[in-house]
Amino acid sequence: MTVSDQLTGIDPAGYDYSGHDLTESDGSGNDTIAASATAMSDAGIGIIRVSGPDAIRICTGICTNAKGMHDLETHASNTIVFGYVVDEEGSRIDEVMVSVFRAPRSYTTEDTVEINTHGGTYLMGRILDLVLKAGARLAEPGEFTKRAFLGGRIDLSRAEAVMDLISSQNEFARRSALAQLEGSVSEKIREFRSMILYEMAFIESALDDPDSYSLDGYPQHLEEICTKLLGEMKDLLETGEQGAILKEGIRTAIIGRPNAGKSSLLNYLAGTERAIVTEIAGTTRDTLQESVRVRGIQLRLTDTAGIHETQDRVEKIGIERAKSAIGQSELVLYLIDASEGITPEDKSISLLLKQWKNELPAVRKCILLLNKSDLPPVTDEKSVREFFGEADAVLSCSLKTGEGAEELGHIIEKMYHMGELIHQNEVLLTNTRHREEVREACRSVSLVLDSIRLGMSEDFFAIDLMNAYTSLGKIVGEAVEDDLVEEIFSRFCMGK
Repeated sequence: MTVSDQLTGIDPAGYDYSGHDLTESDGSGNDTIAASATAMSDAGIGIIRVSGPDAIRICTGICTNAKGMHDLETHASNTIVFGYVVDEEGSRIDEVMVSVFRAPRSYTTEDTVEINTHGGTYLMGRILDLVLKAGARLAEPGEFTKRAFLGGRIDLSRAEAVMDLISSQNEFARRSALAQLEGSVSEKIREFRSMILYEMAFIESALDDPDSYSLDGYPQHLEEICTKLLGEMKDLLETGEQGAILKEGIRTAIIGRPNAGKSSLLNYLAGTERAIVTEIAGTTRDTLQESVRVRGIQLRLTDTAGIHETQDRVEKIGIERAKSAIGQSELVLYLIDASEGITPEDKSISLLLKQWKNELPAVRKCILLLNKSDLPPVTDEKSVREFFGEADAVLSCSLKTGEGAEELGHIIEKMYHMGELIHQNEVLLTNTRHREEVREACRSVSLVLDSIRLGMSEDFFAIDLMNAYTSLGKIVGEAVEDDLVEEIFSRFCMGK
């Protein structure tokens, strides 16, 4: 059952939810919500989650113990009960295990019941239908986690980490999301806010009561504090950018002139014949995309058309798309045919790469692959390094024999510090929204430093410090607008 199916009252299992209250919550938390916490599919186990003030009463009405008694309301919090789900006539629907969590010691901080049933689209839909008929409302996407946030159990950054953990595609993404869920980002942001708040309070006190608080020498003190704070926030942004790349997958463009081995490299990394490979130059005329993992790092590969001068209109379109793929990538794998050496076409590509690298030198990396090392070479690694100064690494390989190809994974792993980032204790801002708010805070703190150096009054310091404090507060959910909260939780899946 898809989210859209549930919200429009149409269920592939044959149930019609249009008769139930599917209106949006008023945010008061006075209603009881329900949804499938697991996928609506044929599986061994499925979970129906119910949360709100009437959760236990509603589930008591449709659940019995092994003896057929409706006694769920008598069970203590954090217990699990064997029993049955029954319909309005008392007929057994399924054998279940029912978990009871009483407020505030639950995921949502409300009374919560989880009915662990056998999986299956029809069966889970049938039980959810009974829960809704008994008085619950179908939950909105992410509403359970939203209630945990509104109930104060988690802040906004931890709530976002829940979805990041669910959607993680590699080990790095999983670990960084788990660290955020455990409070790594929250603690660091609150530390920054505490520093700012102290200085704001001092300025306000000194302005209100100059006899008790002296501002003599204070600008120099504040300059030291802001310089330290700005440096730490910039460090956080730098590691965060790198972390985000690893979390989302490195956008990687495979480039080179025709017949250099680009498609062979794509096929090697993908482990399948994804692209057509022939001895005819220019086989690839458009971009091909594939997602692969190399030593635990996800690469979002784009195989491009060979870049060269041509009058062919179709080839020209492919070459323009290749150049566009370079502009959007964080990593370029540049193949050179070592048996033919550096050609005028390679020189043109080199100029393109130099401009690409200069735009974001800290993020963009280039690996030169001297392919066809099984043939007599015309050039070597030393001469290539001298010519292509923008290369971060050079590797001789033969995609025909496999020689040197495995080393590519080691180079990428080392280049992006994968091992260091996984095992280090640094906070990683992998969330785009969080990084933007820190950037905004950096801009505000920079303005404070400008004001100090221009000899402006302390009133100006306080204004920009407050802006920085507010920007950082948006990360953890303090001073955050309601519409932003709605937008964040709308991206969650049903039942979470």
